[in-house]
Amino acid sequence: MVKMHTVYAGGLHCELIHEPSSSKIETDAPKDNLGKGERFSPTDLVGAALSSCILTTMAIVAEREGISLVGATAEVVKEMVATPSRRIGSLNVKVQMPSGVPKEAWEKLKQAAYNCPVKKSIHPDIQAEISFL
Repeated sequence: MVKMHTVYAGGLHCELIHEPSSSKIETDAPKDNLGKGERFSPTDLVGAALSSCILTTMAIVAEREGISLVGATAEVVKEMVATPSRRIGSLNVKVQMPSGVPKEAWEKLKQAAYNCPVKKSIHPDIQAEISFL
């Protein structure tokens, strides 16, 4: 169990506090929903959670195999839909593996990505695609 706290700071900004580490994240509503877009929006954090979970889960498998994933990147594109209500419509993630990753390890790493806890927690109505470069 992990506790997190959220404080509404006004101006459509929130401050999130991760209790175990005391680290903080600030959010803002997006420009297309009355915000200024000065920080990650709450739905941006869903995309960021997915991409960081993918890389973290892959790195766990890679370390077990003696492979370094240092330098791996993930780019996520989030698209919203308005109907029937405003929500995330899709999250498309592009994963770039570092050049030193042996091709024979890719399948295990891909399976780790597809099975990361955030991906498994995303509602089926959200199209969540992962591609590997």
